[in-house]
Amino acid sequence: MAAQVSISPHDLQPYCQRIQSTPEELDAAIVKSAAAQKEWAALTLEERIAIMEKFIEEFINLSARIPNELCKMMGRPISQGAGEVRGFLERAKYLVSIAASSLADVGLQNTDKPGFRRFIKRVPHGVVLVIAPWNFPYLTSINSVLPALLAGNTVLFKPSPQTPLMGERLSLAFHRAGVPKDAIITLNLSTEGVTQAIQHPLVNFVSFTGSVPGGREVEKAAVNAPGFKGVALELGGKDPAYVRSDADLDYTAAELVDGAFFNSGQSCCAVERIYVHEAVYDEFVAKFVEIVKAYKLGDPYRTDTTLGPVISLASANRIRKQVTDAVEAGAKTLIDPYPYRRVAKPDTAFVVPQVLVDVNHTMDVMKEETFGPVVGIQKVASDEEAVQLMNDSPYGLTASIWTNAEANPASEEAFLALEAQLECGTVFLNRCDYLDPALAWTGVKDSGRGISLSKFGFDQLTRAKSVHMKIKTSVDPPAEEAKTEAPPS
Repeated sequence: MAAQVSISPHDLQPYCQRIQSTPEELDAAIVKSAAAQKEWAALTLEERIAIMEKFIEEFINLSARIPNELCKMMGRPISQGAGEVRGFLERAKYLVSIAASSLADVGLQNTDKPGFRRFIKRVPHGVVLVIAPWNFPYLTSINSVLPALLAGNTVLFKPSPQTPLMGERLSLAFHRAGVPKDAIITLNLSTEGVTQAIQHPLVNFVSFTGSVPGGREVEKAAVNAPGFKGVALELGGKDPAYVRSDADLDYTAAELVDGAFFNSGQSCCAVERIYVHEAVYDEFVAKFVEIVKAYKLGDPYRTDTTLGPVISLASANRIRKQVTDAVEAGAKTLIDPYPYRRVAKPDTAFVVPQVLVDVNHTMDVMKEETFGPVVGIQKVASDEEAVQLMNDSPYGLTASIWTNAEANPASEEAFLALEAQLECGTVFLNRCDYLDPALAWTGVKDSGRGISLSKFGFDQLTRAKSVHMKIKTSVDPPAEEAKTEAPPS
């Protein structure tokens, strides 16, 4: 049996390993999940909601060890681990609070049709396969797992090989809350195992969060599966920010540094490129660089560390190459690597945080996802130029605009005019890198398809079923509804 090993990016040493499921074990798990789904869906929605409320309590009971485990598995500074727990609980509580209204039957007014009752209900797909990433493993997983279970689906949960412990923690909390053992099953799978699961006839829907290449492989496997497989893809980003001439530069610089460098820039919605109006460009860049210089790159187990390693040596080398290629093409680095020399060595996963200027869209650093502590800043002359550059990307996840809307109502109007032109799933005003659970989380272009969070997140994990009841058989249907022969197709 093959083992998958989680390598701690801090010291590049093995941290834990898990045995991958064999094809026979995977098939048996899927069969059990499908059987459990009938029983789970037979519970009332109120009963499932009560279990999910208990799940939140059980998760809190297990959460004390999570920051340390995340630090070991993915290198995030231990001082920042509690933030993922808080975000997880915020999303979980909100999704539970809106489940009843989001999954309620949609009744139709029947005054125009005496003797009839019509409504639309939302019913579960059946077995849902959730494939989770490593960068925010709890936050991204809850987006799909919780609403899937609330809707009456069962879940096959496949965590990243880098963060296997979180899958076990999640399942344990669900099981302790009263979710049947086979209603959520955590699986450690090889690439071939993932394909087998996607193509299994008893798996009805696939929710994937990860890279664009990974999303393409999931889509390919689903297309080649028998029948028609539903797939949701939450993929990467190259998220832009635009600093207008009237922005509060102290506030904006601090917020954008955090949006670009938190979690070492390893977020699908991290700010990776910034466009600044020429009137404030020099001042903004100076403030931005000073804040970056105050970040401390180092041992993620130290409470004063604000920047840890990236996920792997391969990722570090790819990020370094992107910076080198940009410099060779004419970009200029503003962060001196010398103070980081003892930590960010070539044979480690520690990367020097870097700010690049004199950049343009011929460079990969402004076009392709970096997923690291690097940001390019480009000068623009107008709102129109900023919008053109922000849209000049194969990605479309989030974008942010920074302007003094509080002091100048015209700035809010300008924001709304710009927002309407941006090709992305979320547009922020004066904030970034945040998922509000009340809003739909979605992307366009290579950032994927489908929706999670908000009431609309329940839609992709269910299907609509129409119910049309004729109560009084003595009532004739309206003339326009008389049955006619269907036209030839």
